[in-house]
Amino acid sequence: MYALMVGLVSIWGLDYVVAKNALATLDTLSLIFFKYALALVFVLAIRLKTEKGPLFKKRDIGLFIVCAIFGDILYFFCEYNAMNYMPISLVSIVVSFVPIVSIAVEAVFYKRRTSPKIIIGVIVCIFGVALIIGVDWGILLQGRLMGYLLAFACVFCWNVYNFVTAALHERYTTFTLTLNQLICTSLILAPYVLANVSSLPTATPELIGEIVYLGVVSGGIGFTVQVRGLLVLGPTTSALFANFLPVTATLFGWLFLGEFISPIQIIGAAVVIGVGFYVIKEKGKQPYMK
Repeated sequence: MYALMVGLVSIWGLDYVVAKNALATLDTLSLIFFKYALALVFVLAIRLKTEKGPLFKKRDIGLFIVCAIFGDILYFFCEYNAMNYMPISLVSIVVSFVPIVSIAVEAVFYKRRTSPKIIIGVIVCIFGVALIIGVDWGILLQGRLMGYLLAFACVFCWNVYNFVTAALHERYTTFTLTLNQLICTSLILAPYVLANVSSLPTATPELIGEIVYLGVVSGGIGFTVQVRGLLVLGPTTSALFANFLPVTATLFGWLFLGEFISPIQIIGAAVVIGVGFYVIKEKGKQPYMK
């Protein structure tokens, strides 16, 4: 599961670059819809082949809608729009605060103790992320307030999604849970896309390829791995992998967008990877209580 989560972080690191290119021709909500509709077809095919039985229980419909709104629609709406105000690497450093909030939620609402080693490790990870971005106060204060607000909204939305999904996993398999979330997201966004179908851009091969990557790889495969990780590792341990996103986002930004990686960013990447694995290892020693 750890290996799959590392692969997931790599997939989602490239997601930033692909989405930014796609958003040059397609609006945010339409991109999210096509991404999830394609992921829905992918996961539905797997579910029909591997599982049988009802998709959901009536009492859980509201929870699935909450997951769709916070973890899918609002999260990606905020993330994709934040990229209009600041570089993708800077968005990723804010998203790396997900485990900090997750640990706080567990401590306050679930009364779960977190060892000082884990807390210190997460703080050191954030320091490593800061080295990767190479942020100075001048950049931070150059009119990017809206970008930061949107990025921090992502942190809130993803934690809501993580804990609600973890609770639903007690009653559903990985593919069924993922499929239900994809169905809800697609149904919620479908009226918007249908109402604006006349304004959609021409489907070029490049745009189709970007949507296929976002839908099948990042969406279908990625969400399935994420949901499975919530079951096997728990919400906080799964959230700790967010610390690796700045590493992969910065790497792919350098490869495909020509963003420069300085020696200090390489040191920061080493800190994030090394300390991140240590934190995950320490968290794994603690029993996960649902």
